[in-house]
Amino acid sequence: MARDHYEVLGVARDADAVEIKQAYRRLARDSHPDANPDDSQAEERFKAISAAYTVLSDPQRRLHYDRFGDDSSRAGATGDPFGGFGDLFETFFGGGFGTGGRRRGPIPGEDLETVIELDFEDAVFGCEREVTVHTAVACGDCTATGASQGSRAQTCQTCQGAGQVQRVRQSLLGQVVTGTVCPTCSGRGETISDPCTSCSGEGRVVEEQTLTVHVRAGVDEGTTLRLTGRGATGPRGGPTGDLYVHIRVHRHAFLVRQGFDLIHRLEIPVTQAALGVSIDYETLDGVEPLEIPRGTVTGDVFRMRGSGVPHVQGRGRGDLLVEVLVATPAELDEKGEELLRSLAASRGEEVAPPSEGLMSRIRSALT
Repeated sequence: MARDHYEVLGVARDADAVEIKQAYRRLARDSHPDANPDDSQAEERFKAISAAYTVLSDPQRRLHYDRFGDDSSRAGATGDPFGGFGDLFETFFGGGFGTGGRRRGPIPGEDLETVIELDFEDAVFGCEREVTVHTAVACGDCTATGASQGSRAQTCQTCQGAGQVQRVRQSLLGQVVTGTVCPTCSGRGETISDPCTSCSGEGRVVEEQTLTVHVRAGVDEGTTLRLTGRGATGPRGGPTGDLYVHIRVHRHAFLVRQGFDLIHRLEIPVTQAALGVSIDYETLDGVEPLEIPRGTVTGDVFRMRGSGVPHVQGRGRGDLLVEVLVATPAELDEKGEELLRSLAASRGEEVAPPSEGLMSRIRSALT
């Protein structure tokens, strides 16, 4: 009994066309017979993967398969059993049919990663930070050629400078030409008979470098900055990779960021909430007056416009939102309790009776 096509591709039955195509490319690349010369089952797996993709990539055939569990709706049709030459060759060569995908010439350098930690205020207003990375730089002794003085690179005799070697094999499509990176020159198309002793023919050496990173105002936790061309230099004069800087931001003592707004849950005593108060409030820009009107209750929010986080793209800033939490006194002295009971009586509000004082409890214990 034939295996379920969705199971073969490892996708859910509600997978969209993009997910199906991605799964096919990945599996076809891994299971191709040329990539598994010692696996006798590779060709059968490859055929099953191709057959599954043929059905599931065609909307009409997929609908018929979903309804009836077979793919006979177009039996005998003269379609490409591998879902089209374009998909097959794009899977193995990175482009459409006939584009080749040759790998020749200088190899790019590696991308690098590092992490910088910022105080909350530095992330809000922007700053400059220095980072130190171990990276590959051009070898000065051979001027990045990889060859010792007086010698030079030569055309690779294995691939004749193409950077690739090709294999031709018979398949259901007829002759299929596959290309792999030349094992002699690693795709460079050149070999060096007398390598530089300082870099062992790589054309680059590893050094520690300190770079200055400009952090724009408004960056947030988890932001990654890409510094183009600040990564490792490629072998033998290859182009330089990029440096990715991951941002980590320390928490603020009382402010919480929400997008470009700042949130502060401010606790005030019940007396200030009831009667109102004007306080000197500490924003990131300095002290500003904050008016708390009488009758304020827990949950009231006061917005201080333009005191939030600057927008990374464009002008303007977010706001600072102060959410009030009215604090109920947990302990009262005798006078404070008397005042509150007097207030409750004047408002006609029922409260719990007073508890016995310490001296009353002592007298009761002695009698």
